[in-house]
Amino acid sequence: MARHNIPGWLKTGLEFGPVLAFFVAFFALKAETYPLFGYEVKTFTFITFWFVILMALSMGALRILTGHLSRMQVMTLVLVVLMGGLTVVMDNDMFFKLKPTILYALFAGILGIGLMRGQSYLARLMEGLLPLTHDGWMLLTRRFALLFAALAVANTVIAFALSSGIWLSFKTFGLPIILFGFMMAQYPLIEKHGQEPEKGE
Repeated sequence: MARHNIPGWLKTGLEFGPVLAFFVAFFALKAETYPLFGYEVKTFTFITFWFVILMALSMGALRILTGHLSRMQVMTLVLVVLMGGLTVVMDNDMFFKLKPTILYALFAGILGIGLMRGQSYLARLMEGLLPLTHDGWMLLTRRFALLFAALAVANTVIAFALSSGIWLSFKTFGLPIILFGFMMAQYPLIEKHGQEPEKGE
């Protein structure tokens, strides 16, 4: 399928709309349980079920409108469906809160394994979005691995020590801000290890 360009606001809305909808629903729904498949489930579980549906529809719309999904988007959808499905089956608030811990620890471990093998799995995942040298990718991957390890610890502490509202605010707004700040801090690395893309790319 040929690739097509769509307005930036539409792409951003489809990618982050489900997350924002989840955040709004959490604070809007006041009951402790809601009906799902004939059973009463906790609020987190109920919202997660519809979040998975909405994310799948959003990614499907992106695929139709642009003719393409990046590896990052495909991986995000797979993880949302997998971990969201487990949340619905288990119907446990603490498991929902600890999902980011599991994912961050998994990401850190996978990137670490690649580093030990002298490879950057991050470079493969990002599909050449950053034209870096091999040394640049290895250094950036090492930093990302450390970041994910730190986020796994931070999420665990906040999930156990603070309220659900604070945890959700941290997950919805705090993490994107941290990731954005982290990427901005990598500018010197990108500038130092960047390379010109080949002709035709």
